[in-house]
Amino acid sequence: METHTSLKAVVLPWLAMGHLIPFLELSKCLAKKGIKVYFITTPKNIARLPKIPLDLSSNLSLISSPLPHLEGVPNEAESSMDVPPTMQPKLKMRFDLLRDCTAGLLEDLRPDWVIYDFTSHWIPSLSAKVGASCAYLALFNAASLTYLGPPCELIGNYRSTPEDFAVVPRWVPMEMESKITYHLHEVVKLLHSVDEDMGTPDTVRFGSSIEGCDFVCIRSAYEFESKWLELLSKLYGKSIIPIGFLFPNFDEFDGGEKWVLLESWLDKQEKDSVLYVALGSESPPSQEELTELAHGLEHSNLPFLLVLRDLPGSTRFVLDMLPNGFLDRVSDRGLVHFGWAPQVKILSHPSIGGFLTHCGWNSVIEGLGLGRVLVLFPIMNEQGLVARMVAGKRLGVEVARDEPDGSLRWESVTKAIRLAMVEKEGEELRANARKMKVDFATSSQNHCIGAKEGKMTASLDKVDDTERNQQNKQGQLGCPTGGACLWLSALVSLASTGY
Repeated sequence: METHTSLKAVVLPWLAMGHLIPFLELSKCLAKKGIKVYFITTPKNIARLPKIPLDLSSNLSLISSPLPHLEGVPNEAESSMDVPPTMQPKLKMRFDLLRDCTAGLLEDLRPDWVIYDFTSHWIPSLSAKVGASCAYLALFNAASLTYLGPPCELIGNYRSTPEDFAVVPRWVPMEMESKITYHLHEVVKLLHSVDEDMGTPDTVRFGSSIEGCDFVCIRSAYEFESKWLELLSKLYGKSIIPIGFLFPNFDEFDGGEKWVLLESWLDKQEKDSVLYVALGSESPPSQEELTELAHGLEHSNLPFLLVLRDLPGSTRFVLDMLPNGFLDRVSDRGLVHFGWAPQVKILSHPSIGGFLTHCGWNSVIEGLGLGRVLVLFPIMNEQGLVARMVAGKRLGVEVARDEPDGSLRWESVTKAIRLAMVEKEGEELRANARKMKVDFATSSQNHCIGAKEGKMTASLDKVDDTERNQQNKQGQLGCPTGGACLWLSALVSLASTGY
């Protein structure tokens, strides 16, 4: 195994478990390659992370960086799961207060590279001051990022009406026959959630992060969405490196007593019979959605495990939102679990046959990485785009909603569940999902997508130094040169190592 003991990298993820875990997985991969990695986050989040394997502890350091106080944000709130959705913008404003502290850390550590998240749009200027290069790690699939558009579109916010977002963007060629768009009700909900007085908009953070980086890493694989990766490179004018899916090592997560109880119930169920239902830690269903979802589960007549949690700041318990008598009526085949649950452990159990998900990219990766067919139930943010992409690949079925208001009917929930889980017409979906297990849960070969021509080039780890330098001179790889290529070689070879 090739190692790069002289290289140092600082890693700075956003304060959400769905970002912290993939960034940590990448950090472990780089540490395994011999790169010294400094992973920066808050004390509370460090306590939430799985322990660093002993064989990597000398190369991977967790740096505690306390959040400065910001009026209106609870001092104990250090993660997006600690605040309600309405407070997310203020939590990002509080995160921005880490800028000066991060500048000091970069000055002390003098890294070769900084890997950052979309919220840290101020990293490129700090990196330049210490002579470090920077890579933006986008934890989204390429199709969704392409839909959102190039940096100028993101920063300029030229799409302003719901109708603007409900059509395929002009930069997506017609020959791609894309159906990846928002539905009108999703756009209305998204625009209503935006508060112009709450700091830097997410679109500006995304656009600035892309503009300022040396290259973009994508949590995806060329084999999965090659055309979207090539188009995205052209839009960004940057080299794109698909680094694989960073599937988590669930053996490192201790499910504790909760897992013991859940496993005991799952052990009693037949193979591939149970539908696992989880809507993420930041995607709260409305009362109407939860009611119709519950009735849909009840009428499916299939075993299910439903995970629910109370939202921070909510004055109402989620238990009280379930239909009267629901728990009693489904007690013979359904289990409702309240609070955190070890999702990957649950999905890995042989009794699980399908996964009803809110379509966060993390959850999609975990579901497909374990070969589970998906029932797509998008609620907010980019989840609708992910749902369209997954449905287009015939890996799941989306629960239909009424337009234009997006209202939900339990009959649609039941229909989607039964199609995915048991109906003959859904066998193709189930077979396709099973095939994805190899691609998502194990690493696949990754490639550098050159910005100049927007097409695949040889994987850097398969090109010797002489040939690589020559290709760089000719501008074929579209990648930084010199010592950076050693770093890139470590990065893009992660998948082929089988880590």
